[in-house]
Amino acid sequence: MALSAQEFRAWARGLEARGIAVSAGIWDMGTGKAIERHHDERALVPASTTKVVTTYALLKALKPDFTLETEVWGDLKDRVVHGDLIFKGGGDPTFTSERIWMLAQALKKQGVQRVTGTLRLDQTAFDPQREPQGWENTSGDTLPVVLPLSVNFNRDDAGHPAPDPERQSRETLLRILTETGIVIDGKPGGLSQPRKLLGWASPPLRAMVIDINKWSNNFMIEMLVRQFGAGSWPRGVQRIQEFYRTAFDLGPEAIRITDGSGLSKDNRLSARTLSIVLRGAYHDFEVGPEFVSSLKIIGGEPWRLKVKDANLTRRVRVKTGHLDQVTSLCGYLQTLDGHVRVFAILLNGPCRDEDVWDQISRWAN
Repeated sequence: MALSAQEFRAWARGLEARGIAVSAGIWDMGTGKAIERHHDERALVPASTTKVVTTYALLKALKPDFTLETEVWGDLKDRVVHGDLIFKGGGDPTFTSERIWMLAQALKKQGVQRVTGTLRLDQTAFDPQREPQGWENTSGDTLPVVLPLSVNFNRDDAGHPAPDPERQSRETLLRILTETGIVIDGKPGGLSQPRKLLGWASPPLRAMVIDINKWSNNFMIEMLVRQFGAGSWPRGVQRIQEFYRTAFDLGPEAIRITDGSGLSKDNRLSARTLSIVLRGAYHDFEVGPEFVSSLKIIGGEPWRLKVKDANLTRRVRVKTGHLDQVTSLCGYLQTLDGHVRVFAILLNGPCRDEDVWDQISRWAN
C-alpha cells in the first residue's frame, strides 16, 4: 500500500476512533476513477455542501441568465396612481434598498409623482408554509421568514431577522419612494383598476449562485428553491430530486434533502453522490463554468487559507458546510503536477476544521 493511502486510512480511522462518522473520497476528474475513498457511499448530514446539489440543479434547469421579476401595479392617470401602489413579489432574493432606489427612479420616469392610497404588498406567489421540513432541531430559527417580496433579506439594520418583515419591507419602500420625490397620500383606497406599471428584474441566476456558494447564503437559496417549486418548498425539493433522477440516475435515496441550504439535519448525502454531481458539473459545457466559478477559491478572493500551507493558494475550489457536530467540504483541487481531482469529505461527530484540511493538504501536495 502506498504511503499516501496508508496516511488516508490512518486519518479516517483516527477520526472514527474519536466517534466521528466519515464519508470521504477523491476521484480523477477525467476518468472518474476513485483514487482514495473511505465509506464514500455512506450518507451523512451534509450541512451547506447541500448547496452544491441545489445550485447546480437550478443552473441547469433554469439556465444562468434566468431572472425573477418584482411587479409594480397601480391605476396611473395623469401622473397620479389612484388607490394603492401594489408591489407583487416574485421571489427575488436580492431586493435590497439600493435596487429599490433604482426601481423608484424608473417609476418616476414613467410619470408616477403621487399615490392617493398607500403601498400594498402582494405575497401570494408563495404558499403559507413558514419553513421547510427538518428545521425543528437545527439553527433554522436564525433564518428570516422567506416571503416572495422580501426587502434586504428580511433582516434589520443590525443584521438580525426582522420581527415583522412585511412591515419592514413596506416602511423601506415608503421611505425610498418618498425620498425619491413620489408623494404617498395614504388615503383609504377607492375604486381603481390597477395595471402593471413596471417589472423589475433580479440579477441573473449566475450572479445569485456566486453569492449563494461563496458566502453560503441560506436565505437566497431557500428563496430560489421555493420559487422553483412555484411557491412550495416540497415541490421545489421534489423538482431538484427529479432532475438528478433523470440526469444522473441518482434517486431520492441518493439525493435525500428537505431544504436547499443544508440547515436541515434530515438531509443525507454521501461523498460519492457529491463527487458525481461535482464531476458532472465540471464537464457541463452549458453551465459548468458558472457553477465552478461560484465556489470559494482558497487563498484567493477575501478568504484566508484554513491551514498554514501556501501551496494550496488558488489550487482548491470548495463549498464548505458547518452545523453542530457536522463539518463538510467538497470541490476540486489541482495537484502539484497539474492534475485536477474532485473530492468530498463529510464528517458527523465531534470534528474540527483541521480534520478536513489536514487531509486536503495531503491530497493536494
